[in-house]
Amino acid sequence: MTRAVFVVLALASLLPVVPAWAALLAGLGFGLTVEHPFPAKTKQASTWLLQGSVVGLGAAMNLEVVLRVGAQGVGQTLLAITATLAVSVALAKAFGTERVTSLLIGVGTAICGGSAIAAVAPAIGAKSHQVSVALAVVFLLNAAALVLFPAIGYAVGLSEPAFGLWSALAIHDTSSVVGASMQFGETALQVGTTVKLTRALWIVPLTLVLARLVKSEDGAKGTKKPWFILGFLAVAALVTWEPMLSEVGKGLAAVARQVLVLTLFLIGTGVNRVALKTVGARPLVLGVVLWGLVGGSTLALIQAGVLRP
Repeated sequence: MTRAVFVVLALASLLPVVPAWAALLAGLGFGLTVEHPFPAKTKQASTWLLQGSVVGLGAAMNLEVVLRVGAQGVGQTLLAITATLAVSVALAKAFGTERVTSLLIGVGTAICGGSAIAAVAPAIGAKSHQVSVALAVVFLLNAAALVLFPAIGYAVGLSEPAFGLWSALAIHDTSSVVGASMQFGETALQVGTTVKLTRALWIVPLTLVLARLVKSEDGAKGTKKPWFILGFLAVAALVTWEPMLSEVGKGLAAVARQVLVLTLFLIGTGVNRVALKTVGARPLVLGVVLWGLVGGSTLALIQAGVLRP
C-alpha cells in the first residue's frame, strides 16, 4: 500500500497543474508519516533528476538579453550577492543553525530561490533534509511576497519600474517575481522578469566557487564537480544563438520545471521526524530575518536613487 501511494504521488507531481510547493509538502507529509519504501533508490534518483532539471532550465535563458542587462550592474550584483551570503553566515552563527542549510537559504535569497538551491545543493553535498528545509523556507516566503510586496509598493508610492526592480532583488523565485510584479503593471513585469533572469545567471559562477570552497560533511573540499552547471550554460547558449531551437527550448524548459517539481517531492520524502527535529524552527527564523534585511535595504536604496531600473 505504501509503495502504491508513493508511486501515485510521484506521478501526480509530473502534472503541470501541480506547483512546486505542493509537491514538496506532499513529499514531506509522506516522509514524516510512513516508512519510505525506496530510500536508497529515491536518494540516487533525486540527485540525477535535480542536476538534469537544472540543465534543462538553461533553455529558458536568453544569454544576449541577460548579458546586456547584467553588464550594467555587475559590481552591484556581485556586492549584493556577497553581502547576502555573508549575512546568512553571520545569522547562522547567531541562531545556531546548520551551516549547509543556512548557506542554501542564503543562496536562495541572494539569487533566485528554489532554482539556486537546486543548483548549489549537489555541488556542496547537501543532504535531503537540508535541501527540503531550505526549499520550504523559500516557498513560504515566496507566498508571503505575493501578498506583501504589492501592498508595500503602493503604500510607499513606488513607480512601476522601481517596483519591478525591487521585486527582482528581494523576492526569491522568478515565478513569484512575475506574480507580484504583474499585479503592479506591465512595465513592472517587464523590468522584474528581465532583472531576475539576469540575476539567475549568477548561479553558474556561484556554484562553481562554492563547490571549491565549501567543505562537505566528511571534511572534503573540491571533490564535488558541478558539471551540470556547464550543461546549463551550454543549453542556454544553444537556445540563444540558434533561432531554430527557440521553440524546442521553451518545451525543454517546461519539462525541466516539471521534473524539478517531481524532484522536490522525492527530496521531501527523504525527510523523517528525526531529521526534522534536529533542524528545528531556527532556519525559518533565519530566512525571515535575512529576507527582511534584503527587502528593507534594497527598498531604501531604490527610494534613495542609489539603485535604478
